[in-house]
Amino acid sequence: MLTLALATLRTRWSAFAGSFLALSLGVALTGVMGLVLASSLDAPQPQPERFAAAPVVVQGADTFPVATGRGPKTGRLDRPHPLPPELIGQLRQLGPVTEDRAFPVRARGGPADLVGHPWSTAPFARYELQQGRAPLADDEAVATGSWAAPGQRLETDRGTVRIVGTVRGLGFEHAVFYTDARAAQLAPRSERVVVDAAAERVREVVRQSERAQVLTGDDRRLADADPDRDGQALMALNALFGTAGGVTAFVSVFVVASTFSFAVAQRRREFGLLRTAGATPRQLRRMVNAEAAAVGVLASATGCLLAAHAAPRLASWTVRERLAPAWFALGEHTWPYHLAFWTGLSTALLGAAAASWRAGRTAPVQALREASVDSRVMTPGRWAAGGALLLTALVTLLLALADDPGDLLHRKTYMTRPLLLITACALLTPLLVRPLARLLAWLPSRLPGALGMLVRESAAAGVRRTAAVAAPVLVTVALAGSLLGTTATINAAKAEELRTRTLADFIVTPPAGGLPDEQLRRLRELPGAVVSPSAAGTVYAVEDGIAPVRSEVRAAEPSLLAATVRLPLVAGDLRDLDDDSIVVNQEWQQHTVGARVPVWLPDGTPRTLRIAAVLRTGTGGNGAYVTPRNAVGAPVDRIDVRGGSLAALRAAAPSAEVSTRAQWLRAAAPDTKRTTRLGLLLTLGIALLYSAVAVANTLVMAARDRLPDLAALRLAGATKPQLLRLVTGETLLVVAIGTTAGLLTTGLNLAGLGAALALLGLPALPVVPWAALGAVAAACTVIALPAALIPAARALRHGATAA
Repeated sequence: MLTLALATLRTRWSAFAGSFLALSLGVALTGVMGLVLASSLDAPQPQPERFAAAPVVVQGADTFPVATGRGPKTGRLDRPHPLPPELIGQLRQLGPVTEDRAFPVRARGGPADLVGHPWSTAPFARYELQQGRAPLADDEAVATGSWAAPGQRLETDRGTVRIVGTVRGLGFEHAVFYTDARAAQLAPRSERVVVDAAAERVREVVRQSERAQVLTGDDRRLADADPDRDGQALMALNALFGTAGGVTAFVSVFVVASTFSFAVAQRRREFGLLRTAGATPRQLRRMVNAEAAAVGVLASATGCLLAAHAAPRLASWTVRERLAPAWFALGEHTWPYHLAFWTGLSTALLGAAAASWRAGRTAPVQALREASVDSRVMTPGRWAAGGALLLTALVTLLLALADDPGDLLHRKTYMTRPLLLITACALLTPLLVRPLARLLAWLPSRLPGALGMLVRESAAAGVRRTAAVAAPVLVTVALAGSLLGTTATINAAKAEELRTRTLADFIVTPPAGGLPDEQLRRLRELPGAVVSPSAAGTVYAVEDGIAPVRSEVRAAEPSLLAATVRLPLVAGDLRDLDDDSIVVNQEWQQHTVGARVPVWLPDGTPRTLRIAAVLRTGTGGNGAYVTPRNAVGAPVDRIDVRGGSLAALRAAAPSAEVSTRAQWLRAAAPDTKRTTRLGLLLTLGIALLYSAVAVANTLVMAARDRLPDLAALRLAGATKPQLLRLVTGETLLVVAIGTTAGLLTTGLNLAGLGAALALLGLPALPVVPWAALGAVAAACTVIALPAALIPAARALRHGATAA
């Protein structure tokens, strides 16, 4: 049977070309993603940046203990504690001490992430003057990079300064350096200092303080701004390629299984002849499996070669697109190649398993079969698999709606849950072929001439061929509609939630360092205006007495908050909020009004607060609320104003950004994160590529079966243009069947999401991405038409008798 299998591959190579291409792409993508993931998992330890040349750094503590039933855990502060002046005085007795200050600066024409520092800290990052000199006066500064030049006057929210020098940018920040005295005026709070003394002596002094830590060696990176950003970027990279890899495996198995299934169906007479000649079912199964193994080995080897060439380019692309840190590069790994090769071979064998079983069941009488009508496409195995997946998808959806509707809004859930329903609908596609063919071809079949009727009947009679082409179109359309529609629907729900919650006429956004007290006082004194400042922070609560859970919290005066914000209360009264209470949402384990919950405030202080009110969970943006006294040190980052005028607000707070309600809602409208958007595009690109392979391969394979039909029509008097129009019409109908089935699947997925939003109190209509769906359908059509017309045109060139 091995010799026969090799001969079959040689003579019927076109029947296996699609499987070979799909497997090669799948193995290549698996290898590339495995190499990227392996390189991210053994990434080198990030090195210090701002304090790379500092001997010892003393920083305010940024963690605090959280008591749980299993011992103390650790909570993290939004920003480190300021260093006590007496501690800094003790450190000065050990050696020279340089106080560091970091504060945001908004400059006209400057970078958006500009940050200010005292000039004395520049040598610790190894900054060196390239042009000009160091700042000497309060109105002088030195800038990093080439965005500013010596002699330039720079207008900032900290006043106008003259650039007197520049230093080479080091890539991790855009900075402007002031004199030490001016930096101390702009940022009185000092969170870290550099001490030129022995580390052990510094530790002895700091050991007496509970609100400071000593950083040396690689630990100095913890004093950099956002020291976890590289780790977070690598986690996002892992999630991106992990999701793409999962979709690759799903679509690859589906395409290979469909290709082998269709190839076996085409060879019914061939298998029947072999059975008549004495071949046993086991021998037929071994032959099909041998074909799959041969294709799998060749395709896996080809895919590994492609991965070796593509992986370095992909790594460079992730760095260019800022999906990975600038230092990220591929390491020396061999296990991703082994994983990709054996995964590809296993996929080929799994994809052929059902086909080989079906080939073994072929009876000798199949050799006499001449009918082209598919009478039994849905096998018991397909019924069982499709029905089980459909039932599982519906049951898991209902359980999620009954238990935790908010879980359906999480990225991991809405990226994976639709795959169950899409797979089920793809397996059950033959059931939809005849009803959809008659529905979509109802009008064309009633037009003058026989073309519309022939298109409808041909598609409905060749159920297996129609389903084999429609299924990959269904998968691609349903993936695009479900993933893009889900993100668009969630964003629309969040935008509506934000619009409903905002009662203020104007929103004042202070600079990142907070609004000066004088400007805040002038805002409060505006006649006829209700001014409600609020600060953002985090609190920790312990669930089940075990795990500390971090929650977003806003601090505001309750009476002013009630006048400017409409909170979605489900219990309690916002007016009951005081310094001894907290407002929580339904996600908190304890959310009964009047109950007391132990929490750790934004500065790490433990408190036990009474629940004054409970908010609806919504889309996840309804956090907790406390009074300003329970969020000491949290800077005001938003001021809601009812009444007043735009001009008066801008005059009272010139350093802040003042927006009307409509302007602020447009700017704050939720949008899909860049990493998520790239992940979706990558996933859909892979799905479309596989759909192209499956559609083109199936149509080319089916061309030989169509020859007798075309010959009969040609002998009956049909012209070549008429037959080509028939093939075109049938191809368009098949793509339309797949697109319609994909739209129905998308509708089911989005209906589940709409039900979840309704249960969360957000009756938002699902958003269908019509433009994307139209583009996918058009792409499938562009792929399908040449794959169907070119073989038909070549066959008609030889005449009806030859066909």
